[in-house]
Amino acid sequence: MLKTYKYRLYPTRKQTKELDWTLETCRILYNSCLVDRNRHYEQTGKGLSRIDQQKLLVRDKKNIEYLTDIHSQVLQDVLFRVEKAYKAFFRRLKDRNGKAGYPRFKNIDRYDSITYTQSGFKIIEPAKLALSKIGCIKLKLHRNINGAVKTCNIKKEADKWYVCFSVEYEPVRKPIPAQQIGIDVGIKSFAVLSNGEEVDNPKYLVKSEEKLIKKQKRLSSKKKGSNNRKKARMLVAKLHKKVSEQRRDFHHKVSRKIVDNHGYIAVEDLQIKNMVKNHNLAKSINDAGWGQFLSFLTYKAEEAGCYVEKVNPRNTSKSCSICGYVYKDMTLSVRNWVCPICNTEHNRDINASINIINKTIGRVPAEFTLGEISSMDMQKHAFCVASSNACALKSILSKNQEACRFIGG
Repeated sequence: MLKTYKYRLYPTRKQTKELDWTLETCRILYNSCLVDRNRHYEQTGKGLSRIDQQKLLVRDKKNIEYLTDIHSQVLQDVLFRVEKAYKAFFRRLKDRNGKAGYPRFKNIDRYDSITYTQSGFKIIEPAKLALSKIGCIKLKLHRNINGAVKTCNIKKEADKWYVCFSVEYEPVRKPIPAQQIGIDVGIKSFAVLSNGEEVDNPKYLVKSEEKLIKKQKRLSSKKKGSNNRKKARMLVAKLHKKVSEQRRDFHHKVSRKIVDNHGYIAVEDLQIKNMVKNHNLAKSINDAGWGQFLSFLTYKAEEAGCYVEKVNPRNTSKSCSICGYVYKDMTLSVRNWVCPICNTEHNRDINASINIINKTIGRVPAEFTLGEISSMDMQKHAFCVASSNACALKSILSKNQEACRFIGG
């Protein structure tokens, strides 16, 4: 199993200049590779492969001396990135799903990492990272690395430097809780569990929006290319990074708590890229960060040996979790409603989370028990009490062709 460990680096001024120069040189090489591929295709009608570009790189290193000041694997990784960009482009062309997006040139702010793929790096005690052609950089090793390190990625985020080690290891399995749970993610509440537990949405971007607007206004008033504009841009980048780190920390804590207490987890298979096309909800969806949360939840569950089941999100909020009645005209403003068939009063989000876990019936391993069994039994009892009125309600609905009154929140 692969896992990434991320640590903070504290380079000196000289090392920072060396790292910045390496990034800039790799960026220029990346753009040069794009030019070579475009020119070769225009002249021959055929593409230029990565192997061919590696041969060109060997020749260029003999003619351009400063390329030898960068570790060979760092330069080769640039060619792999170019190849990956073209493969992704051709895959999108084949899928015909939206714009294909031809590989673009990287500007100075769009190339922010270098990678040592196999060698050229080593962790030295006490807490230092030795990088070939750069030197020994102070490293904040806040936790131990378990497993064999495969690659080392040096990344710049705003004005800070980080190292990410990709590690191959065998996770230590813990006893899996014999309990299952359904999770409904949302905007008003970040997540609602099928046992009734609700996780509040912290809305970090909304809380920092006023500060962000002020800093962006100052940035827009600075002259392009000036040092003051660079300083203002860095302040905006720092604030965005703070919001991102707050959200990331929140997702880690919530996903860890869920995985530690449940062995079988059911979530909606959301198409988030399509959902953010709604401009009224796009900012709120991106602020919640559902994609990152579900990614964290999935890899933590895989590491712990738990199960994560993705279900079709269709009508999870609109269907009664007891009798299956579908409230087709439900809008987002309706937070509570009463089923006209079984007279069960529903909270929109809790009902959705119960429907999510109900959709996994038949797929749940036998060793797991239903986490919300008590609440489900109570609702089934309510359904039995209301069953005598169900036929009358159905006949009324069929005659009037309209739903009964619902309680709106």
